[in-house]
Amino acid sequence: MATGAGLHNRDLTAPPPDLYGKYRHDPLMAAGAWLGKRWWPFWGRLSSLHTTPIDDGVTTVRIIDRAVVAKDENVVALTFAAPDGGPLPRWYVGAHLDLLLPSGRMREYSLCGDPADRSTYRIAVRRIPGGGGGSIEVHDDLRVGDELRIKGPRNAFPLSMPGYGSSARSVRFIAAGIGITPILPMLAAAERHGLDWSMIYTGRTLDSIPFVEEVSRHGDRVTIRADDEHGLPTMAELTGIDPATGRTPAGLAVYACGPVPMLAGLRRHLADRGDVELHYERFSPPPVVDGAPFTITLASTGRRVAVAADETALAALRTVAPSVPYSCRQGFCGTCRLRVLDGEPDHRDTLLTAPERADGQFLTCVSRCTEGNLTVDL
Repeated sequence: MATGAGLHNRDLTAPPPDLYGKYRHDPLMAAGAWLGKRWWPFWGRLSSLHTTPIDDGVTTVRIIDRAVVAKDENVVALTFAAPDGGPLPRWYVGAHLDLLLPSGRMREYSLCGDPADRSTYRIAVRRIPGGGGGSIEVHDDLRVGDELRIKGPRNAFPLSMPGYGSSARSVRFIAAGIGITPILPMLAAAERHGLDWSMIYTGRTLDSIPFVEEVSRHGDRVTIRADDEHGLPTMAELTGIDPATGRTPAGLAVYACGPVPMLAGLRRHLADRGDVELHYERFSPPPVVDGAPFTITLASTGRRVAVAADETALAALRTVAPSVPYSCRQGFCGTCRLRVLDGEPDHRDTLLTAPERADGQFLTCVSRCTEGNLTVDL
């Protein structure tokens, strides 16, 4: 036993003896050791390890076209391309980009170009004077030739083709104002796939409606109407459902994008219609439902911020810290996330995983507090 232990502890820094005892060191092993001592240091200098860059999902693009696409001049379309002219990441109808603006703001805008064109992306932005400043920055500061960073594309509003993920046999598109942007590629896709489809496109005035000429190319499939001429459309007019009989086109799927009141009306109108699919995307934050007042304590200063029952935590925080980041205000992008240090969050987002919630992460744009107070790392 003692002899065996000694053999296993022997320092094998030199080649072992020949198997038959003819040579002090086995010739083949000696040659291999000599080659290894000289080859590996040389090879190591040629094949040194390189740090692999972390993919943060950010792509740099260049603005190659800028066009006003509404007669009131309040909507501008920007077309992006890769600086080297190469292909951009693939996207599908309903997708959007996150624009990382020079000011540090991040804003989301729907892609409204052609998904088959891998060389460019196109978005359209309406100027909102009383908004968070992102649209004004796009209108006033971005010019052809500028480079900026984007994230995405990401898709929270996909089109399910009848027969391919949808049991519907006809499609109704509803767009209001700038809500045309995610719908516009859907029209081309529906036409390309030979779907039975129709559309109503509304706006405050005809001059305020973007892409009128582009939409009009689809002929009588599309109804364009202005509220100042015809009044607000009824739910029956929006959906195309016969108001007298309640009959729908065979197996209807509705895709809508526009202001919160219109979308809320559609949800109520179609709530009991099991024969109608409703898909929608909003550009404005949803109203707070079943909210209760609570407070947020800023850990850095101890300041307490009151959050009203019908107010989001994000809106309350921005009254005392306007630089708090945000983007979608709907609970799916994660830009506004903070860490909760004390208190019990009422999570209302669709993004955070169970481990992220257990780690204290919290989306201020939609989530709330179950009782009393939250202390956040801010």
